[in-house]
Amino acid sequence: MRILIVDDESLIRMDLTDILTSEGHEVVGEGKNGVEAINLCKALVPDVILMDVKMPELDGIEAARQIAYHHIAPVVLLTSFSQQNLIEKAKDSGVYGYLIKPVREEQLVPTLEMAIGRFRDDSKRRQELKDLELSLEERKVIQKAVGILMETYTISEEEAFYRIRSLAMKRRDRIGKIATLIVEQQAKS
Repeated sequence: MRILIVDDESLIRMDLTDILTSEGHEVVGEGKNGVEAINLCKALVPDVILMDVKMPELDGIEAARQIAYHHIAPVVLLTSFSQQNLIEKAKDSGVYGYLIKPVREEQLVPTLEMAIGRFRDDSKRRQELKDLELSLEERKVIQKAVGILMETYTISEEEAFYRIRSLAMKRRDRIGKIATLIVEQQAKS
């Protein structure tokens, strides 16, 4: 794993780095506050971010919220407190894990691995949703192109679709692209 550690206490950063590197993982960067976390995250694109909750300038929860918004990497928060309201805020910020200090070595790596796994699953679902949205838009364009051909040539829906599909095969292109060209041509006339 490529890990970014963000904590305002240098001793904690050092301890976490020692634990993670001894387990064969790479600490790609260290930060002292939430602003640094965001900047380092964008620059280094780590696999996971291990970040303290209470920090100067920008706390870990707000930094996690901003990182989650951009879908850069999963965040696992560290805190000295196990207060319920803090846990609720953390959940709402889009974090993928939560560890209470002092961190136990046997919990650290599995928590980070689970966060990465969940983040990858979420990324895959986001991509599938985006693909579905594109597919739906393409279907709408195809239907519109079919309607244009039906009206223009007084042909059936099946015949109109067949013509679009045939032209796509002839040009070795996608049906959606041919349909888009038909719709664009219609708009010009």
